[in-house]
Amino acid sequence: MRRAIATRMTRSLCALGSLTGLLAFATPAAQAQPAEPPTVVTITPATPGPTIDRDIFGQFAEHLGTGIYGGVWVGRDSPIPNVRGVRSDVVAALRAIKVPNVRWPGGCFADEYHWRKGIGPADKRPATLNASWGGVIEPNAFGTHEFMDFLDQIGAEAYLSINVGGGTTEEAADWLDYMTADKPTALARERAANGHPAPWRIKYLGLGNENWGCGGAMSAEHYVEEMKRFSHYSRNLNTAQTGASAMRRIAVGSDGGKLDYTEAVMKAWKDKVYSWDIDGVSLHNYTVNGWPPHLPSTGFGEDDYAALLDETLRMDALIGKQSAIMDRYDPAKKLALAVDEWGAWLAPTPGSNPGFLQQQNSLRDALLAALNLDIFMRHADRVRITNIAQMANVLQAMVLTDGPHMVLTPTYHVYHLYVPFQDAVRVPVSFAAGSYRHGAITLPRLDAVAARDPSGKLWLALTNIDPVRPLTIAPSIAGKRIRAMSGQVLTAASVASVNTVAAPDAVTPKPIAARAVGGTLTLVLPPKSVSVVEVALAP
Repeated sequence: MRRAIATRMTRSLCALGSLTGLLAFATPAAQAQPAEPPTVVTITPATPGPTIDRDIFGQFAEHLGTGIYGGVWVGRDSPIPNVRGVRSDVVAALRAIKVPNVRWPGGCFADEYHWRKGIGPADKRPATLNASWGGVIEPNAFGTHEFMDFLDQIGAEAYLSINVGGGTTEEAADWLDYMTADKPTALARERAANGHPAPWRIKYLGLGNENWGCGGAMSAEHYVEEMKRFSHYSRNLNTAQTGASAMRRIAVGSDGGKLDYTEAVMKAWKDKVYSWDIDGVSLHNYTVNGWPPHLPSTGFGEDDYAALLDETLRMDALIGKQSAIMDRYDPAKKLALAVDEWGAWLAPTPGSNPGFLQQQNSLRDALLAALNLDIFMRHADRVRITNIAQMANVLQAMVLTDGPHMVLTPTYHVYHLYVPFQDAVRVPVSFAAGSYRHGAITLPRLDAVAARDPSGKLWLALTNIDPVRPLTIAPSIAGKRIRAMSGQVLTAASVASVNTVAAPDAVTPKPIAARAVGGTLTLVLPPKSVSVVEVALAP
């Protein structure tokens, strides 16, 4: 089955690559644009903001399409280079972007997942049906041990989603016992017999997934009662994981529209008793531009480009609404807002199984990712974990695999550029954003965030949304002289440019540096670009 899937992917990726010559609009030469004064970007490092939690740059891996099988897992006997069945090229790519956490096993799949089917000898694991995604056979070859081994290989923490919709509190409690018990319980001994004597560390525990929808279609009030039970009985039994390192429970919140779940969960938390607790509430929101997803992932024009970015910028208002509810019950901001599903959801690749949610990944999607990450960082006082959907081969992926081949997507490169912002302290930045207009849509032309990393370096991320006009910026810091500014910029021939097996570097970062003009240091941002630069100050 997986060989047939890989063949379809090969055909699809090759076809998608051929579409890059059919782009609906291209960028005129920069010299054809009229000169304009630089946009002043004022950085204020003397008044630092909150720390940008590295978990904002988290990933999501669901048993969906080829996200796991083919994307992460190839099996121990595969000719594709692997370590204990986990493909080595994907591991190397994910280590390079310092993935902080991975949410697994779903998603909708989580609320029909029964963990016991994914442990023990591989030849004894039952084949089941993945009814949520594509109606294909789930071999259960990638289970608890394989997931935790994968995390160890990439250096990430576990965000485990337990089955609230189709499972029981006993099943969830047993899974936590199996994974975390550091005393010789029967399940801890079974874990050891299966090859892992030491307990695992679980950083985040999701108390269900989308229980307003695929997780059981529960009312907010009914979910709250279930959530309390699962919160109480799903105990981390690793006595070494306490205090600041204790497991954090994330309750289900908004679907991006209705806020009844957030309201009900927060009210219950405010009035909670000793026997249960949570540490965060989720928000799910995809950039879709109308349901069902219909915008193409390749060969699109400026209409689709502007429409998708216009919608994705609404994430800021959604976070604001959910944060306002949380603030009423939790003014001290003890609970985190976990945006643990987000990204571009586009039309499936023609010829692919529509249940596999396979789509290409363009420069437009890279800008979409940068704009969302900027929003999350501006809300870092409340947003402390996010998970883009998804890591490999599904929706807005980091990597696309095709048999033995792997392609890094434009979105991957944004995550690579943004590594310096992990655990950095946000620094206020102000600027006149200007406007990019297309038809009835008006968007800010410039977006920017700044932060000081743990080593003391000052970083500036800049996104020029305008697909045609370059933008010159002049950074400014009160009382300081900027000595140099250099880093990398991500852009390409068109906003619809993609990376393929045949052309893996069509969209890849290039060096960028500021230059002095009339005594002022300026940086020219190409059209449709994301830049991250280090700002070096004079002594």
